[in-house]
Amino acid sequence: MLASATQANSDAGKTIKTLTPNANIAREQRPLLANSKIKVHIECEGRDGLDVNIEWQLYERQCWTDKRMPLDKNIITIGRDGIYELTLKIEAVKSSEPVDFSAHVQLDIVGPDGGYLSAIDHPLLAFYGIMCVVYVIFGIIWLFVSFMQWRDLLRIQFWIGGVILLGMLEKAFFYAQYYSLNTTGVPVEGAELMAEFVSCAKRTLARMLVIIMSLGFGIVKPRLGPMLHRVVGVGALYFVLACVESYLRVTSTKTDEQLVAAIPLAVLDTGICWWIFTSLVQTTRTLRLRRNMVKLSLYRHFTNTLIFSVLASVIFMLYALHVRKSQNCTPIWRNIWFDAAFWHILFSVLLLVIMILWRPTNNNQRYAFTPLLDAPDDEDDDEEDQFVADAYGDAYGVKMRSSHANGGTKTPPNAQRGTTTEEDDLRWVEENIPSSMADPALPVLDSDEEIINTRFEVSKMQ
Repeated sequence: MLASATQANSDAGKTIKTLTPNANIAREQRPLLANSKIKVHIECEGRDGLDVNIEWQLYERQCWTDKRMPLDKNIITIGRDGIYELTLKIEAVKSSEPVDFSAHVQLDIVGPDGGYLSAIDHPLLAFYGIMCVVYVIFGIIWLFVSFMQWRDLLRIQFWIGGVILLGMLEKAFFYAQYYSLNTTGVPVEGAELMAEFVSCAKRTLARMLVIIMSLGFGIVKPRLGPMLHRVVGVGALYFVLACVESYLRVTSTKTDEQLVAAIPLAVLDTGICWWIFTSLVQTTRTLRLRRNMVKLSLYRHFTNTLIFSVLASVIFMLYALHVRKSQNCTPIWRNIWFDAAFWHILFSVLLLVIMILWRPTNNNQRYAFTPLLDAPDDEDDDEEDQFVADAYGDAYGVKMRSSHANGGTKTPPNAQRGTTTEEDDLRWVEENIPSSMADPALPVLDSDEEIINTRFEVSKMQ
């Protein structure tokens, strides 16, 4: 769930190299599909009458042995899938005069479908196209149900919409990058970094969303209070570390530099995971004490989904490490693209579950911040009276705390008289509901502005 979607820098389909007498060998190695073509174009610059020898060979990697194929033409057609290495050498014929030349070598590696993507990157083009369509569908569905229930939307549902939007942009950027590379053979400068930075923004917002959900925002609490600053701080730190890791992974070829950026990000991810599950335990405990079965069931489904995501992530990482250590020559290179695709698929499943659990409904405001008991034993009670008591108990939580501090429990008004009035019921609720149950629903109010905002949230339920 919390692992990052890592992928290596994409190979260009067109490369241009300059060979000189002191550096006269060019090598290119990459996986190729059957019927791919390698086109070589050489332009030499030097004194008139200079003779040069051009030698080139194509190797098919077979684990620890090589199959050498000498070539005598400028277009090579690959007979079968495999990992190939092309070696090109240009040297001047022996001459009594000093030799000075410059040879510009252009290699065009074209796949069987006419595109320039390598065999590893080729499946990612279709994958990101499909994922882009999936997120467009997510966005349309979420926009439609939100429009149908626009009067009852919760702020948590706007966060979910933001994650869907960033996910759509992320997939669109990656698809555009691979489409351009497949068409032209030359990567657009900065396009891959831009796609990675958008991906970092989506992953950051997704983690912040899961954190505030685990804290109970939008379901148990109308406001996060001081906890909001911690969430924003952790999100900002994660975004910075993720951007640094992505930048080094795309631009740097040194493994040490990539590890320096990846280790702090992994440690922070572990801390976020711990925070999420400890918050979930506290939130579910609160709902269990309140006997609110509706919300407790929602959080149980959410917790089970997160546990599944974590287990799936760990199993996949262990499997990937086992395969790479047990194989001598990466025979499963055709499936390397799935290393990046897996994390996108897993997150999409998690997002779909969140959309289902937190979907906009007619009862959004009714069940959003209800702090009182919701026991199954009370199902026969008047539902409307219970909702009014919940709303007033939440709206006047500050008054309830002060009443609890001044004295003990009083006898209900209707016990002294044989009649029951709405005012007596509300007064009894204010004076006798334990503050230990009402306090978690409202944060400590530090200013008149917070009191007004909190009462405004509760007023939507009336």
